Amino acid sequence: MHLQSFNTSWDYHINNQFKINDISLEKVQSAIDNMNQTETRITDDPLTFLVKNDLVRDGIITNAAYLLFTNRDTVVTTIELGRFQSEIIIKDTARTKADILSQINQVMDFVKKHINKEIIITGQPQNTQKWQYPLEAIREVILNMIVHRDYRSSSDSIVKIFNDKIEFYNPGRLPDSITVEDLLANNYRSTPRNKLIADFCKSLGVIEKYGSGISRIVNYCNAGNYPIPGFKNIAEGFMVTFISSQNETIEKKVGEKVGEKVGEKVGENLTKNQNLILSFIQANQNITAVELSTQVGISKRKIEENIHKLKNTGKLKRIGPAKGGHWEITK
Repeated sequence: MHLQSFNTSWDYHINNQFKINDISLEKVQSAIDNMNQTETRITDDPLTFLVKNDLVRDGIITNAAYLLFTNRDTVVTTIELGRFQSEIIIKDTARTKADILSQINQVMDFVKKHINKEIIITGQPQNTQKWQYPLEAIREVILNMIVHRDYRSSSDSIVKIFNDKIEFYNPGRLPDSITVEDLLANNYRSTPRNKLIADFCKSLGVIEKYGSGISRIVNYCNAGNYPIPGFKNIAEGFMVTFISSQNETIEKKVGEKVGEKVGEKVGENLTKNQNLILSFIQANQNITAVELSTQVGISKRKIEENIHKLKNTGKLKRIGPAKGGHWEITK
């Protein structure tokens, strides 16, 4: 509240714990070189550049400068990465404590390492490859996770990759004035938690503009015919869950129909919308019909009709009252 009263944010303030030699001027120069690949022409040396961009003031670096250009690993930026066989069995794990610009590619590389590609025979000289999840949308979530994280929190960002879903957890809930429905409807005013970092990443070309990330995620998913991810506040943070529409990836056998997709997972005797409803309920047992309507892309009445059919066929049941209860998918 104190920071908001001055129209500023935590990352803007200088930190006496950090010195100039705690950051890498080589990383600063690399950022300048990247900016110079656009129409911008920067001739300043790295230190002058930092001063002009409010990243260094009175000879002291800001929290933003430390996060962007730290020259060593730091617990402040820790992101835990895991590939899970089940909720308790971990197949692979990694951790990054690097500067936040380096973390974008590090997290993306870990995700790509542990998700599948779908091989589609089209009759053309080269086969078509489709990732298990939309990479552009995944990258947008990673960008939002890193840029808008609450770095004052002692909690870490966490990425969990399962066979059929990916969970991205980030410290820092949505502001009280913004609901998930507002987020998906793009009915809100962007208020970046880390204004200086967000502004710098925009100048760097890492992000396009404030407040458009969720819309781009939804558009990327729709364009590739992927399920829309689930968004929700959880504990003291925010979680995004991608649901896989692909069971496994195998290459096409000789003699199968040209253009047929490999590894597509479809529930027995269920429609596409019913499969999507079950996928979103699996990710969030407390999801409402309104939220399902937004994410599946059909009316609330159609959602209720499909839920009624799923309950009648024994694939879904309600535990507890309409308000305060939750959904349960039967095996």
